[in-house]
Amino acid sequence: LQKNKFESLPKVSFMTSRMKSLKYLDMSNNLLRHNGADVQCQWAESLTELDLSSNLLVDAVFECLPVNVKKLGLQNNQISNVPRGVAELKSLEELNLASNRLADLPGCSGFPSLQFLNVEMNSILTPSADFFQSCPRVRELQAGHNPFKCSCELQAFIRLERQSGGKLFGWPAAYTCEYPEGLRGTELKDFHLSQLACNTTLLLVTALLLTLVLVAAVAFLCIYLDVPWYVRMTWQWTQTKRRAWHNPPGDPGTVLQFHAFISYSERDSLWVKNELIPNLEKGEGCVQLCQHERDFIPGKSIVENIINCIEKSYKSIFVLSPNFVQSEWCHYELYFAHHKLFSENSNSLILILLEPIPPYLIPARYHKLKALMAKRTYLEWPKERSKRALFWANLRAAVSI
Repeated sequence: LQKNKFESLPKVSFMTSRMKSLKYLDMSNNLLRHNGADVQCQWAESLTELDLSSNLLVDAVFECLPVNVKKLGLQNNQISNVPRGVAELKSLEELNLASNRLADLPGCSGFPSLQFLNVEMNSILTPSADFFQSCPRVRELQAGHNPFKCSCELQAFIRLERQSGGKLFGWPAAYTCEYPEGLRGTELKDFHLSQLACNTTLLLVTALLLTLVLVAAVAFLCIYLDVPWYVRMTWQWTQTKRRAWHNPPGDPGTVLQFHAFISYSERDSLWVKNELIPNLEKGEGCVQLCQHERDFIPGKSIVENIINCIEKSYKSIFVLSPNFVQSEWCHYELYFAHHKLFSENSNSLILILLEPIPPYLIPARYHKLKALMAKRTYLEWPKERSKRALFWANLRAAVSI
């Protein structure tokens, strides 16, 4: 009865109800509908093969099917879902749902004997991976020519093909990616994503571990390179500069007042007071030195006094010794003097090596001192008295303005 104008599926079922020997019925290419109203369908019990393809049937068709049907054709209709628990077709072995609007593979809760299923040319993006578990008797699944979306969810379906033992008809040519556009035309067998990209938990754990490692590495480098110390010193520098910019008119500010600022360890103070200061501040071409004990301004912080004295001096003299590298304040003074050297592009540093400093004694934070000693010429304090006159002459020449 194909290619006629039948419209009501329940009426067709009533027409067959008295046909005791009817086994095969072809109602394809008609105008059959069934809206799922309370109309009961009464098919011939002998009917085992029914073709309802190319009609106007929707999901409700499963409420109006012969209970003993073995082969059912529903291709080219408007079915979007196979309702669970509606139809119980215990004898159904072959079901054709090609060219409909299905978004996923149907389960077999109502079709325990199903062996062949065709869902080609539907709207299936990511088919369920548990199909063969819910349909253990299926020997062949035709699911090709669907607009597959190649994503993590599809990985399980691809693995399903390997486990199915060739139950996917048309594999691999009929199974290609439609989305995303960059993978369009790629066969599913050639589509692979790493486990890390698809496992959200694993991805989060990995990201957390990498973040912890990165934080630990940054923290270690900060401690090793003494970054907090430099940040604190930079903050002190900027605060002092800010206060200098806000000085009232007439304040002398950072007018140069000294020839040189002396930086030394307290343990080397005897040499500074007995040798350095007397030899530079007395005699011809006397040099005016800035010494923290006599020239720091009471009431200001030590750091602010250091910065002001360095900025009010033409030069900065550093008396280097093992005691120097163990002094925190000497490190501050070296840092600010080094900062001035680069900010003003001047040649204001004079290094005096009072005693040899073994490299292993210089802490990691003194990398500036290591760099300065490697690149700049320094004056060595001679142990022989006969050579000291030349030392003082060289030092005066270095300080001379």
